[in-house]
Amino acid sequence: MKRSLTILILLLTVLFGIFSFSGCGSSGKNGGTKAETPKPKLKIVATIFPEYNWVKEIMGKEEAGGELTLLSKKGADMHSYQPSAEDILRIANCDLFLYVGGESDKWVDKALKEGGNPKRKVINLMKLLGNRVRTEEEVEGMQKHDHHEHDKHHGKEDKHHHDEPEYDEHVWLSLKNADIICKAIAEELVALDQKNAATYRANFDAYSKKLTALDAQYKDTVDKAPVKVVLFGDRFPFRYLTDDYGLKYYAVFNGCSAETEASFETVVFLAKKMDELKLPAIFTIEGKPHKLAQTIVDNTIAKNQKVLTLNSMQSVTDEEIKNGAAYLNVMEDNLKVLKQGLVK
Repeated sequence: MKRSLTILILLLTVLFGIFSFSGCGSSGKNGGTKAETPKPKLKIVATIFPEYNWVKEIMGKEEAGGELTLLSKKGADMHSYQPSAEDILRIANCDLFLYVGGESDKWVDKALKEGGNPKRKVINLMKLLGNRVRTEEEVEGMQKHDHHEHDKHHGKEDKHHHDEPEYDEHVWLSLKNADIICKAIAEELVALDQKNAATYRANFDAYSKKLTALDAQYKDTVDKAPVKVVLFGDRFPFRYLTDDYGLKYYAVFNGCSAETEASFETVVFLAKKMDELKLPAIFTIEGKPHKLAQTIVDNTIAKNQKVLTLNSMQSVTDEEIKNGAAYLNVMEDNLKVLKQGLVK
């Protein structure tokens, strides 16, 4: 796989160079060179929707300063995404590349190293956030996690993988993290495009205030809520959000798990926990039918708890983007849903 990716990157880079060279200094109708063309727009590539939307907000709705590309289109989950030849070429020749930097992005290291382009700016979200990044954890009652599961999902094995800490990749689900990342995006855009620097700074300032205001609404909601626990009958990618506001959580699987079946013991434990804590709802994430969550509810005494869905933005589709999907809107909707699960 690594050898194939290396060869692919080298071939694409050579071809791009040939096509670029052949297009330079083209003659006009009278044999002269064409008039000098305007400076090309910035080429920006993002691996996931939150990054894409943040750049869009900071650049401005018209995106006058750049061409923005989202790689994980058509609802592809970041945990199973694999780059196409076209994706590799875009990364090799962009001005700014944004990626999460966790286990799901191991392919990026090879693409960046082999693709060249020393002028390209790169934002690795997890590296940027530093000690704000959390390791994955297995809380009481959670289905045991196979530490080789992620590598198997990507068709590879790493015998040393289980000795290394696994970090939670879902850093975008913290509004505080989002503000830090957006500031870094604005700074990189200013460095790349001084002409539009004032626009980028003004857009970031306005967006930062919206992030801060929504963060305050989340805190106020949790502080006033009678329930301080969330229980997920699903994967749990909301570790950063619950940490931000002091919520305790229980879940079937951790955030990066590819499993879909839970043991009888796990189902029974979570059902009893719902009874014990008198939880009004069980949470799921967007996507597949939520049979597991309903099974847990069916094993409680009350059997009437709500099944609520929070959007982790791991699989936003082209259609949703065309219809105006935005990071802030999703997080606002998540707050409305969260409120329902924190009242008795």
